[in-house]
Amino acid sequence: MANPLEAKIDIAATPREVWAVVSDLKRMGEWSPECRQMHVLGGIVREGTTTFNINRKGFIVWPTRSKVVKFEPYKEIAFRILEHGAVWSYELEPNAGGTTVVERREIPTEASTLSRLVKTLFGGVKTLFGDSDDNDDSDVDRINGMNTTLARIKAEAERK
Repeated sequence: MANPLEAKIDIAATPREVWAVVSDLKRMGEWSPECRQMHVLGGIVREGTTTFNINRKGFIVWPTRSKVVKFEPYKEIAFRILEHGAVWSYELEPNAGGTTVVERREIPTEASTLSRLVKTLFGGVKTLFGDSDDNDDSDVDRINGMNTTLARIKAEAERK
């Protein structure tokens, strides 16, 4: 994996309370400005669970599928986007005031066939599928989106 992006936030709630929010993938559409819906196939989230996702950026809407590749209650959840291999993760670490959450996105060093095709056909639109050039402004947008997601998770976890 290469090109990791990450954002973090401190939340005034226990890891157990934060985990209840972060691991409820059906609610990802409430937190993420890009992933609008995440349908958990099979109903229970655990390692190996697959999801069907609806994403939106501006007027562009596209589906993806993902698979939970790491599931450690109260510590970490990670899922791989099957179309291009990007891995999104949420790591929870207890701190003096509650929990620090790190959201990370890592992409494979080799672009998928789909990503290469979209880049060839649409140029900058390729960033919607999770891959970006090292000097691409999409990384700034993606980190801003990660910070928005974390702020929404914080608000929900601290409300409980």
